[in-house]
Amino acid sequence: MLQEPNQYLAPTQSKEHDVKIHNRRLIEISGVKEVDSFDNEEFILETVLGYLIIRGENLQIKTLDVSQGKVEIKGKLIDFSYLDDHQNDQTKSFLGKLFK
Repeated sequence: MLQEPNQYLAPTQSKEHDVKIHNRRLIEISGVKEVDSFDNEEFILETVLGYLIIRGENLQIKTLDVSQGKVEIKGKLIDFSYLDDHQNDQTKSFLGKLFK
């Protein structure tokens, strides 16, 4: 007997991650799992592809939709970067081999 998929399950967050920047004044981010911390100069977001740090001036959350994994931040964007633990592990192991 075939079973039909359950249509009443809650939607899960998308595995895709996009960052769109509009004139350095608005940042749209998808694939956000959690907003770890934020203030008017820095946001730390956990995304489906790792941690994302956004730095700027007068940063504010414009839109937060946790169920869809979407965040919009307004303010002046100065910098954004990803924290990649896997990349750091490779660098440490390379340096460890070099200085044995």
